[in-house]
Amino acid sequence: MKIIALTITLVAVTMMAIAQKTTSDTTKLKKDTSWTIKKEKSFTLGFNQENDDNNKKWKRNSHSKYPKFSADFTFARFDLGFATIIDNGSFTLSQQNQFLSYRQSKTSTVGFDLFQIGVRFSNNFKINLAGGFDWTLIRLRENITILPHQPVLTYRVDSINYSKNRFSSNYFRVPLSFDFRTKKDENGNRFHFIVGPEVGFLLDGMVKQISDEHGKQKISDSYHFATFRYGGFARIGYGDFGVFTKYYVNDMFENSPKQAGLKNFSFGLMVAF
Repeated sequence: MKIIALTITLVAVTMMAIAQKTTSDTTKLKKDTSWTIKKEKSFTLGFNQENDDNNKKWKRNSHSKYPKFSADFTFARFDLGFATIIDNGSFTLSQQNQFLSYRQSKTSTVGFDLFQIGVRFSNNFKINLAGGFDWTLIRLRENITILPHQPVLTYRVDSINYSKNRFSSNYFRVPLSFDFRTKKDENGNRFHFIVGPEVGFLLDGMVKQISDEHGKQKISDSYHFATFRYGGFARIGYGDFGVFTKYYVNDMFENSPKQAGLKNFSFGLMVAF
């Protein structure tokens, strides 16, 4: 799968960069604002002013501690939870959308961030812009096939009994986080309260089916999933663990009038703030 290959490549590049350590003397940049940069024992891909022991130290006139800037490859905010379709404000699908009836316990969302740029304004507040991937995996109840390359979202009723019939979308996600955190407690952990908007760009849609008659089948197409989606999220947690919820304001599908008003809501657990 192209997305998995891209993820592996990004992780490999990150690990190679982390393994490379450099040393250098103090470098001084003299401008009107008198910035000073000091490299210490090691420097990884990107820069991070928040960890003064292992990364660049930035000082302006030797007085200002904040703001602190960071930019690096990472693996953070790994989300694993349930996805729910809301039909014009109702958790029950309307008659014309019954073909999308799904198994709630097996309809999931998975996502994570691989790159982030942040600005910390104080020990308790940071703004973070990230980039990563997000999947919504809908486990359909009915023995149908949602057809690719159709003018509107179209399905076919099959006589085959599918042991798995999954309808999914994959987005490149870009969340903007406003991170409020407490001071460290006696265990060295903090509480995090994070809210913000998120946008997503459709990478692909997919129907994955498993049956005795045809084995495993995968068919990729856009399936009228929204090319661009936007919404908001909230995260609350302690240490490295927490919970999240997301709601996308625009419709799940585009150019398919009968599916107008279908929206994506999700919630679950997360690791790595």
